[in-house]
Amino acid sequence: MIRHARPTDAPTLARLQTYLREPSPGLLDAALDADAYSPATVLVATADDDRPVGYLLAVPGDGTTYVAELVVDPDHRREGIATALLSACAARSERLTVTVAPDDEAARSLYRRCGFEEARRLPDFFADGAAILYRR
Repeated sequence: MIRHARPTDAPTLARLQTYLREPSPGLLDAALDADAYSPATVLVATADDDRPVGYLLAVPGDGTTYVAELVVDPDHRREGIATALLSACAARSERLTVTVAPDDEAARSLYRRCGFEEARRLPDFFADGAAILYRR
């Protein structure tokens, strides 16, 4: 099941965030803070017990929504969760963008399967190197 994140999901999402190459804890915290204004949206995929097993952090911008973070618990990968999160995000925003490390073939393959196309390379995007910008 896909739903909007709740502030009570914060500890689980923070744990999931540790699997990301370059997480943005401040962005995730702001998106989950009910008292703070944040344009970002966090969608979660849940297990049968309503526990988040993956999330997508999306930030609206100049006519597109940027997928800032997408992560699935390693024990739940290859179950279609990332695809479901992307589909739910796409239902809310017609145009999506995402940046991916060139050596992250699993992520690049996922985005290609979900209809994203490589737009351009971004040198020095990540602390440790370049990224590829994908658009859908």
